[in-house]
Amino acid sequence: MELSFRKSNGRIDELLAELLTLAEVHHPEIIREMVLSALITGQENSYLADLKMLRATMKEMRYTSKLFAPYRDRKKVTIFGSARSGADEAIYQKCVTFSRQLVRLGYMVITGGGPGIMQAGNEGAGPENSFAVNIRLPFEQETNPVMSNSPNIITYRYFFNRKVAFLKEADAVALFPGGFGTLDEAMETLTLVQTGKNPPIPLVLIDDDDGSYWEPWFDFIKKVLLKRGLISGEDFSLFTITRDPFEAAQIIADFYRNYHSSRWVGETLVIRLNKILKAEQLAILEQEFAEIIESGSHLSICKAFPEEQDQPDLIDLPRLAFRFNRRNYGLLKAFLRRLNSF
Repeated sequence: MELSFRKSNGRIDELLAELLTLAEVHHPEIIREMVLSALITGQENSYLADLKMLRATMKEMRYTSKLFAPYRDRKKVTIFGSARSGADEAIYQKCVTFSRQLVRLGYMVITGGGPGIMQAGNEGAGPENSFAVNIRLPFEQETNPVMSNSPNIITYRYFFNRKVAFLKEADAVALFPGGFGTLDEAMETLTLVQTGKNPPIPLVLIDDDDGSYWEPWFDFIKKVLLKRGLISGEDFSLFTITRDPFEAAQIIADFYRNYHSSRWVGETLVIRLNKILKAEQLAILEQEFAEIIESGSHLSICKAFPEEQDQPDLIDLPRLAFRFNRRNYGLLKAFLRRLNSF
């Protein structure tokens, strides 16, 4: 029989209802659709390799949610950088200092769980404040000794699942010098924030003391991408380059001085705040950032929307809501920095 997400599946719907009741799942309507998705996939796709990939993806993402769920109330920073940096190198020690400072500011650290900069991030934060989001590779990627006995480890088969975990769970991203993988993560994060597919977060590029890694990259961005019109000037608001690990940590903390998080409710951008803004502060923001506010919309302080009931831990935060133009994400980050200045 051809299955449907509508409740028109006869006996199968009855069996599903019985199964969900017996299993005592949370949010049974959502779980029903997930089970139906698996059943429909089994009807539509007979190619075993595809089904194995879908099965592994579901298992890996399930465990990701389970691993991070107990720490939902703590902000986290994902750290990227070379697996080949040695503990005797200055950049390794800079990462240790940076992650240690993050913990002092109340943050946890997520790394790829391997050697080099990943190990430095875990070392500075300590295993009790760290996660190791590892990947199966034939080289370079054994779990580092800092995290080898930690329960906060997950090892992925697929890079795309690992990438989701790195950004889904991150409230900021810090990038140290690295190889292709580091540059891949830098450009992917920039792209996702620039296009609004990831909520606005701090992206901090931490350079060597002589500025020999990220500063030449920055020159390329200016002299090639910007000059050709491939990016806009406002896109430089999406990231910050610094050589100072303490400044890097403070940039992240300052981003969350008042801004907490954001989400879309229909066409409305809802920004959750740590403290409510005054009327005169709203007026300043609306005047200075009129370009990003859709015509006819205004900044307004409000309570949680009914659609936000799926995040009950955030319900009590005050909100700032308006219709954002969905184009100027660089200016949106500048807007948030201005908001944090009040």
